[in-house]
Amino acid sequence: MSDIRETVHPKAHLSRIKNVKSGLRARTKILDILEEKSADPKTIQREIGATYRVVMHHLRLLRTEGTVEKRENKPSVWALTGLGQKRLID
Repeated sequence: MSDIRETVHPKAHLSRIKNVKSGLRARTKILDILEEKSADPKTIQREIGATYRVVMHHLRLLRTEGTVEKRENKPSVWALTGLGQKRLID
């Protein structure tokens, strides 16, 4: 058995809800994309292989925490706010 733990983005942990593994994985993938560039939900959906509904659910949860914000309306473009825990760099 492998003892390697899955890496989770520090901002993927939410304070207001129970953090289940599937949610942490989805939010980690979303945050990894948004660290590189702002993106619309359809782009995020294609890149992480999740449904549009799942992406929007997690974007809304992250917005409630203040981690992401919607920058433009049509198409909606999401970006990181700079709030939340930062990654530790070796």
